[in-house]
Amino acid sequence: MRCVIARFPFDLTKSGVLESMKGVKPEPVTGESVIIGRRHYPVKQVGQVITRQDRRDFSAGEVLRAMSRLGFTCRTLPDAAPARPDSPFLRASALLGGTPASV
Repeated sequence: MRCVIARFPFDLTKSGVLESMKGVKPEPVTGESVIIGRRHYPVKQVGQVITRQDRRDFSAGEVLRAMSRLGFTCRTLPDAAPARPDSPFLRASALLGGTPASV
């Protein structure tokens, strides 16, 4: 499959990516990730290995798009949990600078 990453065209195949990532130890995942084999790799690490470019030269979105088109499972950042609304009692207590007493 032909894709463009950091303004450069690449002909990538699933088997080629698997071969490139063989023996590469995954870094800790703190953001988006790609599952290659049974390992979770950060997107930027995968992009660096398969393109041999500096991580600052491409975006995570470019690599995610290419990897998902090749059939790899990609994980994005989880959505933030919605804020739990406080009860009027807890809000009033916080405004008064105290903590509610346990009953």
